Amino acid sequence: MAATKVMLSPNQILLKEGDHSSNMYWVQSGQLVVTKKRGLEEVVLGHIYSGELVGEISFLDEEPRSATVKAVTDCDLIQIPQEAIDGIFKTQPKWLEILVKTLAERLRKANARIKI
Repeated sequence: MAATKVMLSPNQILLKEGDHSSNMYWVQSGQLVVTKKRGLEEVVLGHIYSGELVGEISFLDEEPRSATVKAVTDCDLIQIPQEAIDGIFKTQPKWLEILVKTLAERLRKANARIKI
């Protein structure tokens, strides 16, 4: 499966906390905001800018999304499907896949320990 272009308008949600997904995104232009629910409020965790990836942790560990991501400005992104990384892993030593998944798991655990 090939990468596809995605365009977002301001306030349009790209990823929703708790959802399952098998894609990550490479931001070509624009700005996105990352938020997480804390009770009834949303806490801003950070911003994603042109040239960065978003959704990579769930893409790698196949767990639910840990945060919500929405566009602040008009955004152009490249959607990278799970099949793309699976194809890469098939051509590399097995330890590379284990390394990447271990790092994603450790990052998710570290993020969960951080109090917002």
